[in-house]
Amino acid sequence: MEADTESYFKQVNLFAGLSEDEIRELSSAARKRSFRSGEVIFHRDDPGQVLYVIKEGKVKICLISPDGQEISLVVLGKGEYFGEQALLDGLGRSADAIALEKIECYTLQRSDFHKAILKNPKIAISVLEVLSKRLRNTDQQVEDLIFLDVYGRVAKKLLDLADAHGIQASDGVRIDVRLTQQELASMVGASRESVNKVLGYFTDKQYISTDRHRITIHRIADLRRRVY
Repeated sequence: MEADTESYFKQVNLFAGLSEDEIRELSSAARKRSFRSGEVIFHRDDPGQVLYVIKEGKVKICLISPDGQEISLVVLGKGEYFGEQALLDGLGRSADAIALEKIECYTLQRSDFHKAILKNPKIAISVLEVLSKRLRNTDQQVEDLIFLDVYGRVAKKLLDLADAHGIQASDGVRIDVRLTQQELASMVGASRESVNKVLGYFTDKQYISTDRHRITIHRIADLRRRVY
């Protein structure tokens, strides 16, 4: 497994600045984990001692209120990582992490990750860049909730997902994330009923189509015009 881990780590942007020996050392410390679709990887406020690097599958990072309401912050896929914030500040997890589909990932303990940072500070810079990007995205989500209607929020989220997880198809761009109406509702801060109405409208307009919880965008320009 170590050789497979080493080969994969060489493809991960986070470790791009490491030497062959440093990659090999980090790979020997990594452990492979698998999670079922819908399985909770960690809860908010759990102790944070592990970094997760996704090899296959999709993970959502979300906040869940005491009464069960959910806001999805980001969907992460192959080559991306999560759990880094708690590793840096030593506090509990800041959100929940849930597998959207079956995933495989590599885990690194806090001490091993810190050793890698000390040997190559570029890793810390990469982590800071990702943290900054995620903070900006969170700021944007707040702004969207204030200024956009549900149609605009759904249109924008579909475009964002297509940009991050889209696969070019003959008839448009297919979002390679399993999206139920409830999942999408949690991403845009709306009720499932409202999202159902919006998706029906976009489907009637032939902006999108759905098949087995996968959405394909056919008319990106029209959908983009609907954001504002």
